[in-house]
Amino acid sequence: MKTLYIVRHAKSSWEYEGIEDIDRPLKKRGIKDAHLISNFLSKEVTKPDVFISSSANRALHTAVIFCENLKYPLSNLNIRKQLYNFSDGYLVKTVNALDDDYNSAIIFSHDHGINTFVNKYGSKPIAYVPTCGVIGIRFDEIHWKNIKKGKTFMIEFPKNHK
Repeated sequence: MKTLYIVRHAKSSWEYEGIEDIDRPLKKRGIKDAHLISNFLSKEVTKPDVFISSSANRALHTAVIFCENLKYPLSNLNIRKQLYNFSDGYLVKTVNALDDDYNSAIIFSHDHGINTFVNKYGSKPIAYVPTCGVIGIRFDEIHWKNIKKGKTFMIEFPKNHK
């Protein structure tokens, strides 16, 4: 059995002019939400075996906060530039390429790719995953490359914890 947690990056800021989209930072609210959700997860789930993040500043900062609160070594955080793509294609490729020694993984990515992925591979329709939303899906397969439809067992959004 494989367990996957998909996290949409926390709320980012649009207030800085002249920076590239990939460099946008988190807002204060995003930082608070990332701590809120990661502290919740630290009490509810077994720490995932591997943490993987998009290279975008907002996803990476979200992942760093989760690493801190879930006591995952920051030096082991995997950063994948291809996850900065807003389709589910690279997300699927990233999941399929996971080492089978990992029974669980947490991936930090972006809006459209996440929404498409969780609806294609999860068992519960989700209209929209908000910023810092976490979706947990379990798969009966033993190889990540063979995942098909899984069972959605967790849907956590910051608004449900405030």
